[in-house]
Amino acid sequence: MRDASGRDEALRLFPELSAIETELDIYAALLKRWQAKINLVSAATLNDIWLRHFADSAQVHAAAPDIVRWADMGSGAGFPGMVTALLLKATPGAVVHLIESDQRKASFLRAVSRETTAPAIIHVERIETALPKLAGQIEGISARALAPLPRLLQLAETALKEGAVGVFFKGEEWRDELTAVEALGSFSCESAESRTRRGARIVVIKRKASPS
Repeated sequence: MRDASGRDEALRLFPELSAIETELDIYAALLKRWQAKINLVSAATLNDIWLRHFADSAQVHAAAPDIVRWADMGSGAGFPGMVTALLLKATPGAVVHLIESDQRKASFLRAVSRETTAPAIIHVERIETALPKLAGQIEGISARALAPLPRLLQLAETALKEGAVGVFFKGEEWRDELTAVEALGSFSCESAESRTRRGARIVVIKRKASPS
């Protein structure tokens, strides 16, 4: 029988998700319940949560497994930030700051964090206000389907200059955006093919070291 939820494929791609299956089941149930009241994800992906959202989001932690203090920009339904928080749940000192200006979506994120005991802090603010205050406290910044790379760097500039690493999901336009970022000269960029979406990339951005 075909696994319609994508669970089997998600666990094959990211075996580490098996340690938080109970929490992810709670997350999925909450998402479906809240989706009836507010638009959290595309309706077309609601029956493919495990692969389209959980596994896709797991690529952040896979790209930077040593980072335990994150900020997630424009968290929406919690992808990727809440999944990162759950994957770090057993890690001492782990925290993921989820920045979401929509009060209803922030309420959903609080419900997921409460029900799963994820190490997440919800900030109901605009990114431009919340993220600079976290610079120096965080090691990583993530975002999925939020904005073009140059805009993401603009939003995250203060934290990136403090040494945080950016891990961003990009679609088929990633090459042009990467070229624009590299032209700035201040950041180094690496990218890897997405494990869950054909043509998409996971882009890792770091501040370039100053010449000695």
